[in-house]
This record gives sequence, structure tokens and C-alpha cells, in this order.
Amino acid sequence: MTDYWKMTSAVAAILLAMTACKRGNDPGEPAGQAGTRAQVSVAILHPQAMPLTTELPGRVVASLEAEVRPQVSGIIQKRLFVEGSEVRAGQPLYRIDPATYQAAYDNALAVLARAQAAIPGIQAKARRNKALVGLNAVSRQDYEDALDALSQARANVAAAKADVETARINLDYTTIRAPITGRIERSSLTPGALVTANQASALTIIRQIDPVNVDLTQSSASLIDLRQAIGSGRIQAAGSDVKVILKLENGTTYPLTGRLAFAESSVNTTTGAYTLRAILRNPEGLLLPGMYVRALVEEGVAPRAFLVPQRAVSRDVRGDATALLVRGGRVVQVTLAGARQAGNDWVVEKGLKDGDQLIVEGSQKIGIGDAVEAVRVAVDRETGQVHELQKDAVAHESGNRG
Repeated sequence: MTDYWKMTSAVAAILLAMTACKRGNDPGEPAGQAGTRAQVSVAILHPQAMPLTTELPGRVVASLEAEVRPQVSGIIQKRLFVEGSEVRAGQPLYRIDPATYQAAYDNALAVLARAQAAIPGIQAKARRNKALVGLNAVSRQDYEDALDALSQARANVAAAKADVETARINLDYTTIRAPITGRIERSSLTPGALVTANQASALTIIRQIDPVNVDLTQSSASLIDLRQAIGSGRIQAAGSDVKVILKLENGTTYPLTGRLAFAESSVNTTTGAYTLRAILRNPEGLLLPGMYVRALVEEGVAPRAFLVPQRAVSRDVRGDATALLVRGGRVVQVTLAGARQAGNDWVVEKGLKDGDQLIVEGSQKIGIGDAVEAVRVAVDRETGQVHELQKDAVAHESGNRG
């Protein structure tokens, strides 16, 4: 019987020890709390002035474009340019057979000379009749007829001069010249082809691509958000000289910076977007009309914004951007309302406070409301990599905050 009670006491002691151990591991108990907290890496957030940019899709458009068409009819004798080359305004491009237009010009000159030759005799007769009518040697009717004949002769000269000018213009049009400076495309017709004045099909097209335009599209909702943010003071407007940076189709950045020229004053009723136009220099001809690009447009400056690393941002079931923070030693989730991406970071203006501890590593093993142990780290903005802070750096910042 004594052995039975000894065995019972031993079992009871073991059960009490297990119960005590289990209570010691309960995170709700202060005595064992530190030993059971998960360890997470956090970055300390501080507000700063941040330029706000938006990335918009766009197409490259020639700054000037002209379709070359004949202004007189005839047979093309010769093409005077190299396809795909640069041409200057006024440079000859095609020559149309000028024979008929040269003949018309010569005939107009002859008509003008004949009209001018009739002037002296009619003018002399008018002067004589003026003197004789005072002596009643001729009737006033004869004098007035002479004046009318002189006026008619002078009108004939003026009409002949106009015909000469018309004939000269048509003769000049037999040489088709470049209306603008730019790069010329291929020719749609060859020598020997018949062309007509103001025909529907163009002989070729000239495009000026230095500078070049880039037409960008932005939703009207984004425009409303931006204007409301500027009106409330959350964002300071970028001003009239807005910079534009292009990203090319292969992912590289165009080396020259452009500027925003204008924005349309109406919204497309089909797409719900409006168009902005940027102007960029293109001395090397890298940007070609029709090329697809993406543009970073500086919209303004947020005077008090937080940079949240991309790796710390996730999406909830509604698709909103969220992040995990350590506040009061426990995990809390915040929604990053209005956050916008900037490289490897997100620019956040609402929902965060100075000194917040942002969880950048270890979120997979914790839940909202869990007690955790925060370890300070730094995040490289260029690569997104996490680096442990040196102890002296941590102590220095802790001293500054104190």
C-alpha cells in the first residue's frame, strides 16, 4: 500500500511539472513571454519630401509630318532624292515634264508684251483728244472713248501680268520640293508615272523626328485624384516645367529628358482617358514614329511621405496594398491607401507614423496580433536586399531618438 501511494505521488508530481511547463510557454504569461516570441526584421520609417511620378503608356509621334503631292499634272521625269535620307525644306524631290508649262509661260509673256505695246498709242490719242476737246475740234464723246480705250488697255496689261505669274507658278510646280525639313520615306511612284494635280495618294511622306513628340494617355480618375490632392495641400504641384523620362520597349531608359508640352482639355468618351504630349530631343534618331514607350511624368512633390520597400507590401482579398507593422510589441496590419510605386519602393502618404517599425522579413511565421521580437535591419533601395545594422549604428540612432 505504501508503494502504491509513492507511485501515485510521483505521477502527480510529473503532471504538475508538465502543467507548469505548459503555462510557462503561454505568450500571455510574462514569465515566459520573451522565450516564445517570433523574431522579425523591421525597418524604421521616417517621413521625407518625395517627388511623385506616374508611369503612363504612350506612342512616339513626329513633331512635323507632310505628305508630298503634285500640284500640276504630268509625267515624272526624275526622282531627285535618296529614300530614307534627310532632306531640307525647299529641296527638289521630283521633276515633272515641264514642256507644256514652259510653252504656256512663254505664251503668257507674249500676250503681256502685246498688251504693253498697245498702251503708248492709245495713251497718245487720249492726250491729243484732251487738248482738242478744249478747242471744240473733237467731240467730248470721242475724248471719253479714248479714255475708255486707255483704261481697257491698262486692264489688259494687268490681266496679262497675272497670266504670266500663273504660268510661272505652274512651271515652278513641275519641280516638286520638300515642304519641311525631315526624314523622307520611300517613293510610291517611279519615273515615267503619270501624276495629277492634288491627287489622293501621296508621292512620299516627310517626318521631322528631332525633336519628337510623345502622346501619353492618363485616366480621368487619376487626374481628379491629383487635383484634389494638390487642392488639399497633400501634394505640391510640379509647376509649368514638368520633366518626362522615357522607358523604351526593351526596358532601357532613354538618355535625354523631355518636358510636358500640354494636356488636352477634354476626355475621350470611349476610353475615359485624356492625352498629354511630351517633347524630347532625338538627335540620334533612336525614337521613331509609332514606337511604344512608357513615360515617367513628375506630377508634384509630397512634402511628408514614407518610402515602403516593395518586399514589405502585399495585397488583401480586396486587392488593397497592405503592410505589417510592429506596434507595442505586436503585429498590426495597415492599409496603404493611395500608395504608388516608385522603383523598388512604394510612396505612402497616409496610414503610417514617424518611427513605425515595418516588417520586411519573417511575416510568413506570424499572424496579426502576435507578440514578436523586432530586429532592426536596413533595406537597400536599389536592390531591395535586407542588411543587418551594425550595433553601433543602432545605438547611435537610439540615442538620437532619445
